[in-house]
Amino acid sequence: MCPSHWETLETTSSRLKNAEAAQQKHREVACSSTEKMSHLVKKRKLDKTRQERLYFDSYTDVTIHEEMIADHVRTNTYRMAILRNSESIRGKVVLDVGAGTGVLSVFCVQAGAKKVYAVEACSIAEQAVRIVEQNDMADRIEVIRGTVETVELPEKVEVIVSEWMGYALLHESMLNSVLYARDKWLKPGGVILPSKAELYVAPIGDPVVEERLNFWYTVKDQYGVDMSCMSDFARRCLMNSDITVNSVTVEDVLSHPARFAELDLYSVTVEQLRSVRGEFRCESFGSAAVNAFCVFFTVTFPCPDPPHALLLSTSPFKPETHWKQAVLYLDAPVDVVQDTAVRGEISMFPSEESARHICIHVDYAIGEHKRQSKTFSIPDWSGEAQS
Repeated sequence: MCPSHWETLETTSSRLKNAEAAQQKHREVACSSTEKMSHLVKKRKLDKTRQERLYFDSYTDVTIHEEMIADHVRTNTYRMAILRNSESIRGKVVLDVGAGTGVLSVFCVQAGAKKVYAVEACSIAEQAVRIVEQNDMADRIEVIRGTVETVELPEKVEVIVSEWMGYALLHESMLNSVLYARDKWLKPGGVILPSKAELYVAPIGDPVVEERLNFWYTVKDQYGVDMSCMSDFARRCLMNSDITVNSVTVEDVLSHPARFAELDLYSVTVEQLRSVRGEFRCESFGSAAVNAFCVFFTVTFPCPDPPHALLLSTSPFKPETHWKQAVLYLDAPVDVVQDTAVRGEISMFPSEESARHICIHVDYAIGEHKRQSKTFSIPDWSGEAQS
């Protein structure tokens, strides 16, 4: 299953719908009354049971699974990584955490796995059973309905495979389940696929936002009505505190990306995931206006044969994935010139309202400007769901 995610979650919508909604919001000319009301709804902390139900319900629709399977970068990288690790998988017992439709479990059998336990909490597990049977693998893949934290396996496993990544890597908190499976079910010396994750940040200039802000200065020439005062209101609407999941073009990236965090899945703990933080420093390519930061991730699959590792990247410099990038808009753009330093610290942590929603806090300084800070979050629609 994915957290494969920057990309907003409505309570029972698929990630595809969320990404499309985020892009639509990005392109609308101003905040509609509905959007304004959604920001006025008081956020209420959901009990854990309701959070979990809303999360798993979002995976019951075909759209999200279609989106993930159709993501060739994602699906083919997993396939190649599993096949290249056939020596570690052949004749071994595998645990697929959050198996979804079971495609990774099928790949593992194709790589020679003796037995695969495909653990899936939502009703898509029923379809996984059908897919397993259709591929004549029912004797080697056992689909188990439930969360990995509650199911019991008849034996320990030698390999754990999971597609757990969400928007900005950690949205949905599914990595916690992989770590639970690692600690409870993985034999010493076992293999985890993927085995490492890295987080990157880069300053960007989003021309669409600037065009939309400038729009209000053009109204007078078109209609004879001066509406330039709307620019400040539009800026507050567009450059808000939402984590926007969007595709960033290479032309809009204003520096080489900087890595600010690395997670080793063999050693990282759930406690450490409560605050993933790191410092960054970039130097701008040339004269431009920075109006946002772009956050993306990579995951690495160890491989015994050359080139020794496979990388799944969500970088704007690589082919697009359904995760796209997480865009964090500043309150106001900042002009930079060649080699202007952009530095700071990023902290990622679960939202207090919903533990599966990620928050990102950025402390940053651009050139000689004073240090700024801003906290971003995935828009939370759960309050409206309860109303």
